[in-house]
Amino acid sequence: MLETGADTINESELKHREIWSTMRAEAAAAAAGEPVLASYFHNTVLRHRSLDRALAYQLASVLDHAALTATALQEVIAAALADDPHISHCMQADICAWFDRDPACDQYLTPFLYFKGFHALQSHRIAHWLWEKGRHTLALYFQSRVSEQFAVDIHPAATFGCGIMIDHATGLVVGETSVVGDDVSILHSVTLGGSGCGGGDRHPKIGRGVMIGAGAKVLGPVNIGEGVKIAAGSLVLRDVPAHATVAGVPARIVAAKSVAEPAFTMDQTLDSDD
Repeated sequence: MLETGADTINESELKHREIWSTMRAEAAAAAAGEPVLASYFHNTVLRHRSLDRALAYQLASVLDHAALTATALQEVIAAALADDPHISHCMQADICAWFDRDPACDQYLTPFLYFKGFHALQSHRIAHWLWEKGRHTLALYFQSRVSEQFAVDIHPAATFGCGIMIDHATGLVVGETSVVGDDVSILHSVTLGGSGCGGGDRHPKIGRGVMIGAGAKVLGPVNIGEGVKIAAGSLVLRDVPAHATVAGVPARIVAAKSVAEPAFTMDQTLDSDD
């Protein structure tokens, strides 16, 4: 805990305040630099008292539909954020993931406003909250709208950790019993899918710090160990031990050890053993 006079706040709360303060400063500078968008930056960021409120407005705006208007959506999203602070914690970690790993992202504000991978992931976090609450019909509605809007199809029951970056995102498919750990990076056209028509646990489990390259397919209830690198275009049908690099169709181990957390370096080249 950090002491602040009579109050104490934990480090995550402090980081939250720093991110939100920085985003507001970025939005104010952007509005001054591009006056034609001043009202846009005001509506999406500057008029909101907290990052959570801004997120509720932003997601409701991009998912707005005649069947369920932005006003109703905003109420659902705000309720989820109020009930489960972990959603906000993970959202902040996701923003940092984009800022730290994507050289095209030079502001915290950028993924929040412009990146559909971020929007799809945060919408899924709300859908997952609804699913856990037994509100399956509305959760599936969220899934459908996200698929229509962003070309990203994530089942509401799938579980994601914090600090996730879904780069470009188009064509991502994640099945019902998938589990994605913390600090994972996923590129476009990735599938975390099932194998066969049986029920039960049938989708991949992705460990912390994994990087999944563009177009890779991971099928079945396979375990992908911590710090694994999956090369672009690979087809993974078997478990992969921690820190290995796999490539090919079907995927084979091409290096027994990769960097500790390839999700952070985003290096797409193939490792080779010494």
